[in-house]
Amino acid sequence: MESFMAFFEPANLLSVFVAVIVFATVVTLITPILYRDKLTDRMKSVASRRDELRRLARAQMRNEAPTLRQTDEGFYKKVVDQLQLSRLLEDPKVVDTLAQAGFRGPRPVTTFYFFRFVTPFVFLTFAIIYIYVLKAIGWPPMTKIAACCVLFVAGFYAPNVYLQNVITKRRTAIVGAFPDALDLLLICVESGMSIELAIQKVASEIGTRSIELAEELTLLSAELSYLPERRQAYEGLSKRVNYPGIKAVTTAMTQAERYGTPLGTALRVMAKENRELRIAEAEKIASQLPAKLTVPMVLFFLPVLFLVILGPAYIKATDTNTKSETEQRMRH
Repeated sequence: MESFMAFFEPANLLSVFVAVIVFATVVTLITPILYRDKLTDRMKSVASRRDELRRLARAQMRNEAPTLRQTDEGFYKKVVDQLQLSRLLEDPKVVDTLAQAGFRGPRPVTTFYFFRFVTPFVFLTFAIIYIYVLKAIGWPPMTKIAACCVLFVAGFYAPNVYLQNVITKRRTAIVGAFPDALDLLLICVESGMSIELAIQKVASEIGTRSIELAEELTLLSAELSYLPERRQAYEGLSKRVNYPGIKAVTTAMTQAERYGTPLGTALRVMAKENRELRIAEAEKIASQLPAKLTVPMVLFFLPVLFLVILGPAYIKATDTNTKSETEQRMRH
């Protein structure tokens, strides 16, 4: 029992935390070596959206009620419906936010509401067990209560933080390859391909560069084929990515579709602008490096530098003092 309690001491927990960080670093470095192309699996998941749009189009042609929306009858759905979490934790932007993270359909919505309700109580339970049951921290009573409240609030916002992290990574992967995709799209359009075939071709070619962008372009191609208006497909792409450069491209493509202007000219201009945006973003990140490197330089590089420079001099001075003391003792 004592060894079990010793595990929850702050020093031991810090050691475990450091070990986890080291393990995560090793995994991050090894993952690119063991990377497996998942483009085929992602495209299979996107195919369900194409089939849904195809069935919806056929139902509208037969004047049938469009009951083609995916259903969710799992455990999360039952809990959300019984507790009415969709109304209690209502967020009008949750569908668009989940779409930006790559989660589509009703199931991710119910999963998000479920974890947003459960996570605060999980964090609070961990805090109570760690602070009051195990008594690993000797804080004053008010500080303990404040820590429990902070963890409860942190648990409420934890799903949003995770979702924003996924959105940022996904958007970065899409934006990095989007200028190249526009160049390929321009070549396909100027060679005589229709916009649907051109987007499908670019999606298959850009998959090795960015799986996320290939997925979005495949969805765009499916929506262009089955939605009643092309404008809805372009607006859907801009909402799912939520990036100014892609919004400008979709707006230009919508205007070219509406007014009959050459699509190749608009794509050429948009490709140049997106390339300039990518360069500007890279320059912005590079300009922030000196400020970000200041703290690591002070904490890690300068102490080592001082140790390397002053270490030999200190050792030499110590040896000199030791020799002088030894000589004096020998004389006496």
